[in-house]
Amino acid sequence: QYRDDILELTDLVVGMLCPGIVTNVTNFGAFVDIGVHQDGLVHISKLADHFVRDPREVVSPGDRVYVKVMGVNLEKKQISLTMRMDE
Repeated sequence: QYRDDILELTDLVVGMLCPGIVTNVTNFGAFVDIGVHQDGLVHISKLADHFVRDPREVVSPGDRVYVKVMGVNLEKKQISLTMRMDE
């Protein structure tokens, strides 16, 4: 279930909390689908409040997660996300 008020990249606002689904896990982080036409990246340093050696220890494809929007680059169509809610 995605947020009803988010349909495009332009709808995203820094600090917004969004439910999402992990679509891919890489050595440098995880990609999360939050309901727009572009997956956002949660960098490995933003996956947890503790040190993460391997992102696969924290998330797997298909996991439902909550993320916070850290930044949106409309030109490059990139979304920066965090799973650390204290930021």
